[in-house]
Amino acid sequence: MSATIDSTPCHSPIWLPGGHLQTVYGAVVARYHRITFVRDRVNTPDGDFIDFDWTGPGLFTDRLAGGANAAADPGLSHTAARRWMEDDDWAALRATPNAPALVLFHGLEGSSRSHYAQSIGQYFRARGWIVVIAHFRGCSGFPNRMARAYYSGDSDDVAFMLDTLRQRVPNARWHSVGVSLGGNAMLKHYGESPDSVRWLVACAAISVPLDLVACGNRLSDTWTGRLYSRYFLRSMKRKVAEKARRFPGNIDAMRLAHIKTLREFDDMYTAPMHGYKNALDYWTRASSKPLLKSVRVPALVLNARNDPFVPGPSLPDSYDCSDNIVLHQPAEGGHVGFITGRFPGTLSWLPMRIARFFETGE
Repeated sequence: MSATIDSTPCHSPIWLPGGHLQTVYGAVVARYHRITFVRDRVNTPDGDFIDFDWTGPGLFTDRLAGGANAAADPGLSHTAARRWMEDDDWAALRATPNAPALVLFHGLEGSSRSHYAQSIGQYFRARGWIVVIAHFRGCSGFPNRMARAYYSGDSDDVAFMLDTLRQRVPNARWHSVGVSLGGNAMLKHYGESPDSVRWLVACAAISVPLDLVACGNRLSDTWTGRLYSRYFLRSMKRKVAEKARRFPGNIDAMRLAHIKTLREFDDMYTAPMHGYKNALDYWTRASSKPLLKSVRVPALVLNARNDPFVPGPSLPDSYDCSDNIVLHQPAEGGHVGFITGRFPGTLSWLPMRIARFFETGE
């Protein structure tokens, strides 16, 4: 039992050499067609909430399915959503039996505004798919209600999100995409509970830190890794500082202020808040790589070998995986970059690669 290997290259342009440039350019500079969504908020069993951003056939951000105009909600102006879901919207989404549908689990501090969520969402929406971006707690533009947040091994929340989507639109043919942190949480759940997700048609995991120990060490112990970590830590520390004010005594605000690395942040907050001893215990137990042999959903696992977040030696070999997995490890692409074409380049390669796998299994 082993994975299929795909050696097809991602032809990154000569004017964009190296994993760092490909990563930063894709996230900050690359152009893409921006889309907006309609938002649904669902309460979780523990008293929190999760926001889902929807788009698809018959669903419009400026009007209801019946044709009446729908005003934008000014409270959503800082998000990629324009208004909230209404009953007519659900009826429209459920109108086509066996419609193809895709849920995307975003990466660290991502959302439906992220470049990859926008480019993948637009590509599949344009081809008649239902697309929904599932936001982890605190990532939808609104603070969640609890002292806890989200983390890379949150199988329970992934399961809740999937169950919610299946209840919302039960007659669709559901696929999933997990990007970076979201891809690790997705694969971890699929490996832990393979029978519970047999209803999914297929999934794709993009630029996933499958070995969190190796990736966490790189982001914490190298100067380039610390530069990337600093970018993420700005928003992560701000969110946790706000939680420290709302939940006094649960979070060490003084220690938080002096955190400089991802390891320190996970040691201080992520690990103890979510049931782990420390960062190493969290990274070890939350990694999806040891569970890849148990994945039963047809899965594309795509990692560029020049990803500055993910050390090449940490990537799985075919014998680490079940035969339901296709491992695609092109030499170029960076971390969720995958820019191709003439200047200024395009983000189309990634959604096209995902679509090819969903259509052909290759």
